[in-house]
Amino acid sequence: MEHPKHATYVLYSLKDREFYIGSSSDFDRRSIEHEQGRSKSTAPRRPFVPLLCEYYFSKKDSIRREEYFKTTAGKRTLRIMLKESLVEVNLSKS
Repeated sequence: MEHPKHATYVLYSLKDREFYIGSSSDFDRRSIEHEQGRSKSTAPRRPFVPLLCEYYFSKKDSIRREEYFKTTAGKRTLRIMLKESLVEVNLSKS
């Protein structure tokens, strides 16, 4: 069986301490673009730490999840889901 290829991902900016939420059919390529500043929306917010990546068979499911994470309720959910990870990331930055 083929593996799912559509990813919804959450990056955490160490500069502004906010999430960047996206989706891609090639997460590895996309994360490198973010890291190297080749994305206008994220270049000034670098560096990033990847916090979460979920894979889906359906592009529509991936986009639906991305749209949810971008809502106020979705960001609240992320902060609850990733509570300990956010503490560790922020401690390691200090």
